[in-house]
Amino acid sequence: MIQPSELSFFVRIVKEGSLSAAARELGVTPASVSKRLTRLEEDLGVPLLSRTTRRLSVTDEGELYYAHALKILGELEELERLLSQDRAAPKGLLRLNAPLGFGRTYITPVVSNFIKRYPDVEVQLQLTDHPLSLADDAFDIGIRFGDVPDARVVATMIAANRRLVCAAPSYLRKFGVPKVPNDLARFNCIVLRQNDAAYGTWRFTKGRGSQTVKVRGTLSSNDGEVALNWALDGHGLMLRAEWDIAKYLRSGRLQIVLEDYASPPADIYAVYHEKHRMSPRVKVFTEFLAASFQGPTRGARSGPAW
Repeated sequence: MIQPSELSFFVRIVKEGSLSAAARELGVTPASVSKRLTRLEEDLGVPLLSRTTRRLSVTDEGELYYAHALKILGELEELERLLSQDRAAPKGLLRLNAPLGFGRTYITPVVSNFIKRYPDVEVQLQLTDHPLSLADDAFDIGIRFGDVPDARVVATMIAANRRLVCAAPSYLRKFGVPKVPNDLARFNCIVLRQNDAAYGTWRFTKGRGSQTVKVRGTLSSNDGEVALNWALDGHGLMLRAEWDIAKYLRSGRLQIVLEDYASPPADIYAVYHEKHRMSPRVKVFTEFLAASFQGPTRGARSGPAW
């Protein structure tokens, strides 16, 4: 099979007019150029150049090869230019899926800013309680939290995101503050039932140790905003992603407890099929999304960039 590199090699020889001049341009020896040319002619089964001690002339087959080489290399250059334009200015339909609360609060404004910069892209944003499967090819990019279970997809981390145990100061003043995870058994915990996670099971690590606590409470919901409002009203402790509670931690309406213990992270990822890796729309939006989440060091005390 004819390779573009061999086309370019032969064009260089013809344009330079000699093997020694081509060798200088390529940074190799004349002998290596001669050897490569001989191998090319053997692969093609025809002579491309007539070589004597004094001059180099192009054969009829060489003229045909040269003319088509110029045309093919020009077309490849044009294709690369067009693809570069597509990367710079993506076009067409981009289908997104994101969790309801996070999508409404954070993905929606990112999409708005993206469309202002890339007006030729049409975005369909679908917000759902549960993450949709990539298998049915109903969307191009999905926004996910925590570990990505499907190794067959490409996952680009958008932002680090902790899970924190928190409560309203009024609740903590009335019932006290848990010191270790096992203390949670005597507190009212607001349980969030989402994404097939084990119902009422909170996991913690400290150093090399880990423990799992089965929590209980008088309130539970599958809606994160509902659970958050109950916590703000002082009904109990809640385990929630930092993006959801950061502004309330800053304002003092919620307070972190068990700060020395870490829960499984809820890092934010953009996931998509391997076949979409080279899609200009997917590539540019993923980069735009990640850049939108960059900012000051995240953390309840240092001022998260949510």
